[in-house]
Amino acid sequence: MSNHGSQRAGDAPAAPNLDYRVAHLQDHLAGGDLGELGVRVEVRGEAVLLTGTVPSAQCRDEVLRLARDELAGHPVHCDIVVTDTSSPDHAEELA
Repeated sequence: MSNHGSQRAGDAPAAPNLDYRVAHLQDHLAGGDLGELGVRVEVRGEAVLLTGTVPSAQCRDEVLRLARDELAGHPVHCDIVVTDTSSPDHAEELA
């Protein structure tokens, strides 16, 4: 049975298979300009959760933009952490 042309509540067209779209996003993240392998994309019902660590706020913003573009019509939640690359402000004390 095909869902082609079916509609969801509110007369919105049914989105293509979410798992396929998530896999496409993961391929895009790994192979694109970002080459970002530190981000996990998990399906949670009709929503998608992004988790992981990236090197900069710009990288996080780009990952979120790509996810929202690829997964349009689905809520995207972002729990991506930016690594702290600043040098320590004090010496570490060893016991």
